Amino acid sequence: QVHLVESGGGLVRDGGSLRLSCAASGREFRTFSKGWFRQTPGEEREFVAAINWDGESTYYADSVKGRFTISRNNGEDTVSLQMTSLKPEDTAVYYCATTPYVSKLDLPARYTNWGQGTQVTVSS
Repeated sequence: QVHLVESGGGLVRDGGSLRLSCAASGREFRTFSKGWFRQTPGEEREFVAAINWDGESTYYADSVKGRFTISRNNGEDTVSLQMTSLKPEDTAVYYCATTPYVSKLDLPARYTNWGQGTQVTVSS
């Protein structure tokens, strides 16, 4: 049973930065790809970023490209999301997730394990 726990969310002003982290416990497969998604009330879960098993390939939604950076530490079974130049429209609950798949990493249905989420609020 894989258990994912996000941390690092909070309230930040427009233009500010936050760093989200996700730690895995249990039987975590270090060869899995990992992703970050976000969701606002009444909306579908939205892809933010993903990283393959060895960190060599990263993928970003157009809306965050150039502002967010995903990284992972396989020795510690963690994945992070550095967010800069935050905007009010980035406000959402952010989730980390893992998947054994290596393609179509922007699709929530490809992910098999999810964290509980952490709230990010960007004030204008």
